[in-house]
Amino acid sequence: MRTIYLGTSEFAAAVLRRLAGSPHRPLLVVTPPDRPKGRGRRTLPPAAAEAAGELGIELLQAESVNEEAALERIRAARPEAAAVCAFGQLIREPLLSELPMLNVHPSLLPRWRGAAPIERAIMAGDPSTGVSVMRVTAGLDSGPVALREEVSIGPEEDFEILSARLAELGGELLVRALDLHAEGRLELQEQDDDEATYAGKIDPAERCLDPTRPAVELARAVRALSPHIGAYLETAAGRLGVRRARPVDVGVRAGEMRAEWGALLLGCGQGTLRLEVVQPQGGKPMAAGAYLRGHPLPRL
Repeated sequence: MRTIYLGTSEFAAAVLRRLAGSPHRPLLVVTPPDRPKGRGRRTLPPAAAEAAGELGIELLQAESVNEEAALERIRAARPEAAAVCAFGQLIREPLLSELPMLNVHPSLLPRWRGAAPIERAIMAGDPSTGVSVMRVTAGLDSGPVALREEVSIGPEEDFEILSARLAELGGELLVRALDLHAEGRLELQEQDDDEATYAGKIDPAERCLDPTRPAVELARAVRALSPHIGAYLETAAGRLGVRRARPVDVGVRAGEMRAEWGALLLGCGQGTLRLEVVQPQGGKPMAAGAYLRGHPLPRL
């Protein structure tokens, strides 16, 4: 099929690479413009734009896909369908009605509609998640679902590992959905809105680990935010990033830090959190033992 692809993130770039190797290789990739990123605020292209360049696919970077200039470029490609993945822009009429659009969403819809489905699934302690391919509608991830596949969430999996697995699955499901669409055999099932949950964007305050909370919840937060956002502890000496941690059955008073077995132990409202990889402010991630050899024990 003649397709176009709308995507932005690393997840979207991984799905694009799979799609490009299929009979539905996109004729055009649409992404937002380059943005300042990182500490140095260097202007860099979205990951999907970089992937399009590597793959030799025509690229359109637009502030809004709904602008007339963008619509003209899309129409000029004469697409039969559009694939959407982690695009970040609201798609409006007339484009919604002009093209059948299939969206790759990393959750088992209607659970975790919204911007941060992978993070929210980990933070909630869900035993499983998955990928859904749905038709794009005006609502937030509320369109009818064509394909859905479930995967378990490993007890040690962080965002990076789980996201990579889901992106690989998402690419496969997207190709399968486009195959079915081309054959006229794609079936859609409406979502049950009463069962919907929402994966709101991660608030900056959620990055800060609150030792009054249970250790198991803090460990999930660390996994959910690692490494792309990052959780941290607010200490007397400043922020201490926490890149890997797990709950342990050790008696430490809530809010107290202790150094044992080459690790940092944080007493929590319920249980104790073992900090295994940390990141000093302005430094690089390191094992807790290495951190302790060059830094005093943090105080909260």
